[in-house]
Amino acid sequence: MRELVIDLDAVVHNLDVMRSRAGGAMVMGVVKANGYGHGMIEIAKTLESAGVDYLGVADNEEALALREAGITVPVLTWLQHPEDDFKAAVSANIDLGLSSIEQLERVAEAAEALGTRANVHLKVDTGLGRNGAAQIDWHKVFKLAAQLQTNELIDVVGMFTHLSSTSEHDDMAQIGKFEAAVGEARDAGLSPRIRHLTASDGSLSYPDAHYEMVRVGAALYGLDPFSAGRAGEWGLRPVMTAKSSVVQVKRVEAGQGVSYGYLHKTERATTLALVPVGYAEGLPRDATRHVRVLLNNRLYPILARIAMDQFVLDVGDDLVEVGDEVVLFGDPRTGASSVDDFAAACSTINYEIVTRMGGRFKRVYVGGE
Repeated sequence: MRELVIDLDAVVHNLDVMRSRAGGAMVMGVVKANGYGHGMIEIAKTLESAGVDYLGVADNEEALALREAGITVPVLTWLQHPEDDFKAAVSANIDLGLSSIEQLERVAEAAEALGTRANVHLKVDTGLGRNGAAQIDWHKVFKLAAQLQTNELIDVVGMFTHLSSTSEHDDMAQIGKFEAAVGEARDAGLSPRIRHLTASDGSLSYPDAHYEMVRVGAALYGLDPFSAGRAGEWGLRPVMTAKSSVVQVKRVEAGQGVSYGYLHKTERATTLALVPVGYAEGLPRDATRHVRVLLNNRLYPILARIAMDQFVLDVGDDLVEVGDEVVLFGDPRTGASSVDDFAAACSTINYEIVTRMGGRFKRVYVGGE
């Protein structure tokens, strides 16, 4: 009744596209937030089979779930909570993105207790103002990391940062600042082997900043990282198709109010088709009157208020039957709306649309064999 069809062949295709643009750099496939709503475990297994170099997730809980599923490829996390069990993460051979003295000390304690080394990537804030060591703290962080590495408690595998993607000027300034940070780290006695700075958008925009690895998230899922509807121009294929089916059809007279608030009233005798998808499934309420869905090879606008469990289509005199398929968004080559169409209609980005899809949707995986 409600399906998110996930095309695993498209995932592999998109990985190959981004790998071809990486200029020989390694590729990290980012599978955080349940694989951007596509299903973290299934996407990760597909990427591992396709030879991805690294996987990236936000936190250790996600990383441990990958290990429990049998994923063996290197995994990096970058959001560390004060109560995280670093012993579990180090035991599972998870690379830890760290950005503070406190984090370094706790990871070192875990490694010492286990009698091993922890793999660490130092994250520096070069201008985004989010996660990462502030420039004023770089010297202290690098000095401690070098000491812990000398004591064989950690191995500083890499260094990284994240661009703001505000403008080319701002991004270039961040790239320059990252170079300075790497220089300071080397002066402190560190030799990070893997530098990574660009995500999907930066990887497409700044080939000279690929370093040893690029991080690819949105592009893996066939999303234009600039949310400009240009994924096809990059050679990317959409991975997710959100679809349902008509569960009720009825004929009503002119003047019939439809759904909450009567945002839509029928202008003449018409047919209404009920579709069992609502904001509980992640369909934005703000999409009302702004998006179109595909039914029997025709796009119909959702004119009536989207409810928690359902929405209604006014299909006029068109023949529609219970069981007919409704595609909310998918591959525009099929005539369906794209996820970018949905995002633009809701004044947001495509990332948000796919990651919020859930509720009673069932994920169905195709391809990838």
